[in-house]
Amino acid sequence: MALSPGSLADLPVPNSGARVQAIRVQSPGGPDALRLEDLPVPSPGPDQALIRVEAAGVNFIDVYQRSGLYPLPMPFTLGKEAGGTVEAVGPGVTTVAVGDRVASESVIGAYAELALVPANRLVPLPERVSARDGAAVLLQGMTAHYLAFDTYKLGRRDSCLIHAAAGGVGLLLCQMASRRGARVIATVSTAEKAELARAAGAAEVILYTREDFGAEVQRLTKGVGVTVVYDSVGRATFAKGLECLRPRGMMVLYGQSSGPVEPLDPQVLNQRGSLFLTRPALGHYTATRKELIERAGTVLGWVADGSLQVRVGGEFPLGEAAQAHRELEGRRTSGKVLLVP
Repeated sequence: MALSPGSLADLPVPNSGARVQAIRVQSPGGPDALRLEDLPVPSPGPDQALIRVEAAGVNFIDVYQRSGLYPLPMPFTLGKEAGGTVEAVGPGVTTVAVGDRVASESVIGAYAELALVPANRLVPLPERVSARDGAAVLLQGMTAHYLAFDTYKLGRRDSCLIHAAAGGVGLLLCQMASRRGARVIATVSTAEKAELARAAGAAEVILYTREDFGAEVQRLTKGVGVTVVYDSVGRATFAKGLECLRPRGMMVLYGQSSGPVEPLDPQVLNQRGSLFLTRPALGHYTATRKELIERAGTVLGWVADGSLQVRVGGEFPLGEAAQAHRELEGRRTSGKVLLVP
């Protein structure tokens, strides 16, 4: 049963009077809109599980929802990604059991000590993957996986431009693109982040704060351009990114951390060389449980055997969710940001 993010307070609760701490949004706004509140502990309904959250992932979709860019009914408990342990299951649940170590990117309010999840969206954690690493890698790891393996199937003849390459998705995508044999050109904001991108497999790194990334891409590719641009930044990079593509190249716009892009006349794609443009989302690449388990299993398997490195760039107590958002939005983080109840 697919459920959209919602409010813990709107869900069935037991009669025990137990309470749980959660981060709530009462009205859209900046980081100060995030408030720590006490709520009743919810009971899982049909096809749901209740998990004890050991770590919750902080992602830009959380920022979009908090600010109102992606509107949700108010009030709501923020967060979609978490790792933890199953505390209880509702009627009809056969995919998980109490005590299972799990992770999910479809949590109903992950910024909490306890949270409900559609049971068919929970994935088991391998023995060698902690709940912390599960929360740190699941959403962004599966995103990087579909980008490199499905949206555009990278190969040894390909080159790609990865924006925000030292971010959570960026570092994972650099590793996966490199695994596919593609030449990776990365953009970052600082020399420290440049080192992280190189260590993740970037062949070339452009400091966009010092250099024009469009001119640098043309120089590095001898005027040919790259096969694909992976853009999670949006407004600030999109138009120039189109100029970085070779004829029949693909622009993959999978985020908009700098804001939505301006409307585009499709004729521009023709003028730039019959370009392709796509705006993918993880949900469409994990639409069935089979696909979810396969994609998550691949990513978590790489974490378990050490072939995929997960960088946690910041951990914050649950009550400091507002500061975690400030750090993420201010681009002062590298790798994954976690909240720890």
